[in-house]
Amino acid sequence: MGPRVRTSEPALSEVVAARRRGLRTGWTTGTCASAAAKAAAQWLVTGEPPSRIEVALPSGRRVSFAVEAEAAHRCAVVKDAGDDPDCTNGARITAEVAPAPGSTQLLAGPGVGVITLPGLGLPVGAPAINPVPRRMILAALAEVTDRPLTVTFSVPGGEAMAAETTNERLGIVGGISLLGTTGVVRPFSTAAYRASVVQQVDVAAAQGQHTMVLATGHRSEKAAFRLRSDLPPVCFVEVGDFTGIALRRAAAAGMERAVFVGMAGKISKLAAGVMMTHFHRSEVDSSLLDEVARASGAPRPVVEAATATNTARHFFEVCMETGHVESLQELCRRARAACVSHAGGRLAVEVHMVDFEGEEVVASA
Repeated sequence: MGPRVRTSEPALSEVVAARRRGLRTGWTTGTCASAAAKAAAQWLVTGEPPSRIEVALPSGRRVSFAVEAEAAHRCAVVKDAGDDPDCTNGARITAEVAPAPGSTQLLAGPGVGVITLPGLGLPVGAPAINPVPRRMILAALAEVTDRPLTVTFSVPGGEAMAAETTNERLGIVGGISLLGTTGVVRPFSTAAYRASVVQQVDVAAAQGQHTMVLATGHRSEKAAFRLRSDLPPVCFVEVGDFTGIALRRAAAAGMERAVFVGMAGKISKLAAGVMMTHFHRSEVDSSLLDEVARASGAPRPVVEAATATNTARHFFEVCMETGHVESLQELCRRARAACVSHAGGRLAVEVHMVDFEGEEVVASA
């Protein structure tokens, strides 16, 4: 292993924090499911469907929801995700209850996913209801009755919604998951995205995979699939800005190799040791680009481009226009060294830079 590179994962900037505070929060699918289940159970017990229902969040705070009665003992709560750009916003989270022998059972109906792969902390064959929502649902039911019930959850259109998520890659088939750790959706939640990255790494590790392919976005992920078509889909994760946590999680899970596929801006930040690459948390280091250009024997237009703007795109474009790829290769080499260092030397790392259309790999290390 070469010399250790100092790396960092910058905290949430004041700009982003202030922006998040001005946005309206919403409710998780798990919270809505607990409300729908309690409403349906109340209908079964009292003979009358409620028009509103109150449930407790994990914090102890109690919140109230409008209820839509459908068929007998089947109620729906419409999810409001607040100002979060969530594909499940407006979904009808529906619960139907019936008396059951033995203990209460939570089942997946149409539009709710079923677990088909290990690594998610839920048994294979179980409905995709995470542990916190499950506890919320059982607690909500207990406020109405101590009788065992069968509760079947469904979400009309849930399978189409799930196509916009990573569920299929994680082995969750048939629909969306009932999720949430606090019961509240916080807009643009970095914690939620980070958790999804961690979850995807864990699922791949549980499948016995040894290579994790990290892509920063949709276009780079398409390039990654072409580059490593030999690997199953479970090995690919769209890390967004969370390269650092993905690397550390992969190392901790016993992975052997990480393949990073991204564009010039993200790779320039990694080369500088910045493992959280959100544009509000870190800027491209033009002095690094200048150093790389000079060390690579770049022609004058490339050297000038290094400090001409604060974006790596201009630098990348001038490199391509002049046919000078060595500076881009050097960025990949430095990014690779930083990634290896951030993972404590426990992962072999490859770095591949793609163009801004995600069509071509232009440099690798």
